[in-house]
Amino acid sequence: MILRVDRLQIEMDMPEQPDPAAAAAVQELLGGRFGEMSTFMNYTFQSWNFRGREKVRPYYELIANIGTEEYGHVELVASTVNGMLTGASSGGDPTDTPLKGVMPPPNPHHFIVQGQTAAVANSLGQPWQGDYVFNSGDLVLDLLHNFFLECGARTHKIRVYEMTDHAIARQMLGYLFVRGGVHALAYAKALEELTGATVWKLLNIPNVPNSHFPETKQWEDRGLHRTLYRFSETDFHNLGAVWNGTHPEDGQEVTVEQGPPAGGRPADFPEAPEHFVPGYNVGELAEIAKRMMDGSPGGVSVSGAGRGDGGQGDGGIVDKAQEKLGMKDSPGS
Repeated sequence: MILRVDRLQIEMDMPEQPDPAAAAAVQELLGGRFGEMSTFMNYTFQSWNFRGREKVRPYYELIANIGTEEYGHVELVASTVNGMLTGASSGGDPTDTPLKGVMPPPNPHHFIVQGQTAAVANSLGQPWQGDYVFNSGDLVLDLLHNFFLECGARTHKIRVYEMTDHAIARQMLGYLFVRGGVHALAYAKALEELTGATVWKLLNIPNVPNSHFPETKQWEDRGLHRTLYRFSETDFHNLGAVWNGTHPEDGQEVTVEQGPPAGGRPADFPEAPEHFVPGYNVGELAEIAKRMMDGSPGGVSVSGAGRGDGGQGDGGIVDKAQEKLGMKDSPGS
């Protein structure tokens, strides 16, 4: 099971300026062939489908833990896209064409389909595909594929870095350069333990070190390029059987750290009334949510029962919805 913590893996600032064109490019790092959805789902399914895991548990734990970290990377890229889209359009009456300013949109799905948010899709708006998952069951082949996947992901990240100087995009990329480097090296170490092949000598792909990018410095100064996180309080204590020895770039010992990283609070992106997000009457939704959280009279219960008390509280919202769906008789019937 994955325990969700409501934090991003790093502190992300809200951008001062939107950049829909760059956001469209960053989408490739979420839902493309080498995007974070692919790394997350590849490693997750490989861990779920791992046969004979107790006999080779350190390798199972390595794949499972990296897969869990990738879940947070999906959220990090999505948050970056959302930040870069925030402010791209302005509120107003629908008849005033409030979305005219985004025309022609670099990725129409951001505005037509997603309500100005990230999509489970690539930079062309094409949806992420399940056949991006490679899970042969052969441990060496799957580890070799994962090493290849990390190298491909790094290539795409560097190319997107070259396309934009947007502050939060580069902030996110600097962190993921470092964490992706850990994952590639971890799979290389696993392959060396299993086969004797020094796959790590192929790194870096592309042949440019992370230290070349200024945004990686703060993370490397903290030793995050040598750190593998354990994403469990009670399990996965065999990671050190694979993740050990020295880092090939600085010669220092690699370490396993109890995770997750401290990170930072996710941004509270403002509502977008021109997209009817999160609803046409934002004030009304906020008042309902406040009653729910405060437990005040008239609030909607956790079970969804509600009071259905007309003007005394929630206005009978739940009862009205049940009536509309045919789940409850209407008054007087």
